[in-house]
Amino acid sequence: MEKIDLLILWHWGTVEPDNKSRGASGGKKEASSMHLSGTTTMLGLVGTPVEHSKSPAMYNHCFAKYGLDWAYLAFDVTQEQTGAAVQAIRTLNMRGANVTMPCKSAVIPYLDRLSPEAQAIGAVNVIVNDGGVLTGYNTDGMGYTQNLRRSGVEVKGKKIVLLGGGGAASAIAGQAALEGAAEITVFNRQDEFWPRVEQTLENIRKAAPECSLSLHDLDDGRDLYKTIRRCDILSNATRVGMAPDVERSVITDRSCFRPELVVTDVVYAPPETKLLQDARAAGCKTCDGLGMLLCQGAEAFRLYSGLEMPIEEIKELLYT
Repeated sequence: MEKIDLLILWHWGTVEPDNKSRGASGGKKEASSMHLSGTTTMLGLVGTPVEHSKSPAMYNHCFAKYGLDWAYLAFDVTQEQTGAAVQAIRTLNMRGANVTMPCKSAVIPYLDRLSPEAQAIGAVNVIVNDGGVLTGYNTDGMGYTQNLRRSGVEVKGKKIVLLGGGGAASAIAGQAALEGAAEITVFNRQDEFWPRVEQTLENIRKAAPECSLSLHDLDDGRDLYKTIRRCDILSNATRVGMAPDVERSVITDRSCFRPELVVTDVVYAPPETKLLQDARAAGCKTCDGLGMLLCQGAEAFRLYSGLEMPIEEIKELLYT
């Protein structure tokens, strides 16, 4: 069958609004060609907004690298349109889709199966279509544990302090618990979301009963620093330190840092947050948010294809 050459240009300086904060070049372009045919399999991103996403560039590069007759597009989908979007995956026999806000929980009623981590936290960011059976996964937490693993750190048996109670924190807590973390202490402010965080932790307890999970007030500094001093891994899952507020850190008492402590951050702009700078200066091993972002994408690619994403290559192409 005749194929059409489609040239895709990635303009690096305008892919995301925060590129300026990363110091990205405004004029550099890279091109990759892909072939579309009558048998091309489609994948996509659903949610809103999606125009800033680098997922199409990332996945299409991987498809071309492995010679897959697949193509990836971004689809702007509101929460109210979620059901129709999932039906489109079935109707068009798509291989699957990544799911972003506000659709991560809204997709669940329309799926056939959920993975253990997606079931535990009530959120899906990857849908895989296996012969018409749609399974929802959450690779955000997988990205966290895999990023640690790439630095020689396993969560099994570890005591983890997790700052924040939002979606990223839930994914991290769920996956770490399922992978055998001994203790996860979540610190969140006692705001209107507190009951939701309590319910999420209760769901995770049911999925991973051997892990001790507890919720504490982030504004109780004495409790916070006492707990950090006896933990193995400190993970920031809040937005504190994200550009443009790059001089802020959720940890103000740096005496809690010590060489045997591992410190991670979900924030990836800037590449090294003030939290990670302070921790590294104290001799801690650190893992940045970009590594987690890339690893969760790699986990999704593995679920779709069974293949390994070239993480360092993607990092060079899209994030430097």
